[in-house]
Amino acid sequence: MGSRPLLREHDVRLIVGAVGISSLGDFLLWVPLTLHLQQMTDSGIAVAALMVCLWSPIVFLAPLAGLLVDRVDARSALIIASLAQAAVAGSMALALDSVAAILVLAILLGIGFAVAQPAEFALVPVIARDERLAQVNGYVESARYFGILAGPTIGGALFGAGGTDLALAVNGASFLAVALAGISLRARRPPALADDETPDRARDGIAFLARDHTLRLILGVVFASLLFMSASITAEVFFITEDLDLTGLAYGLLFSTWALGMVIGALALAGRVPQAAIATGVLVAVAVQGFGLGAPTWFLAVGFTAAMCSSAASVTASRTCWRER
Repeated sequence: MGSRPLLREHDVRLIVGAVGISSLGDFLLWVPLTLHLQQMTDSGIAVAALMVCLWSPIVFLAPLAGLLVDRVDARSALIIASLAQAAVAGSMALALDSVAAILVLAILLGIGFAVAQPAEFALVPVIARDERLAQVNGYVESARYFGILAGPTIGGALFGAGGTDLALAVNGASFLAVALAGISLRARRPPALADDETPDRARDGIAFLARDHTLRLILGVVFASLLFMSASITAEVFFITEDLDLTGLAYGLLFSTWALGMVIGALALAGRVPQAAIATGVLVAVAVQGFGLGAPTWFLAVGFTAAMCSSAASVTASRTCWRER
């Protein structure tokens, strides 16, 4: 009996470390690949294609990946997905002269991420148990935010020090570290039994949205703002490296300031908005976010750009938290 809490602490450290390293590796890779394609092609279309290939599997495969993780052992899913991502990262290092190969391999990395992330989070309740779930979730989210904060800057620094090859080597090592953490986990999450009511439950959210006029309006505004905000991501690498004539490290730092703003907004702003003012708060957040993204074009300085991006991100994060309350 006395060894059981010790075993659980062992697993807590492993899952927190795995989430942090996984997040760091994912956001570390984004910056060098973007810089590589921008220098290789000088094409906004190529950069946009990279973003689509990396992140669209997470969006479109989320329901299937969640179902897969429910139907198999989550620890095994994490190990297999991480080993596959390490292999893809190694293959990409050998194919950096081909845009088509980079994009195809980016899709495979995105598929791996779509499976690995729900597997990681499915293991948290098993490891923490009810009495420590909130605490361990806090550790996990802190580790995830650390990865989002540090990843872009480290990616930019690695690109400047050794090019895309070095960044891919570090990224591949991060996947191997996550796989090793999964192998070392003692907790198991057995497959869930099939639930015939799952399709009906999946439609409940759409039905609820269709009935709620305020929610439809707010989500429509948020979707439109996110659509155009995401469209600007493609231009930012050209803005930093060509218009401002700065290095890849500066590009990475820009995205780290965005992540810093997300942390500040979630911690400092979201809890201060009264329940009755949440809808208004979301609309104000969208407006502030738009100003933060547009203002840097008036004053071409990286410090001002970073400050505006951080401000925009802070209200984005607080808007997300308002929606969850």
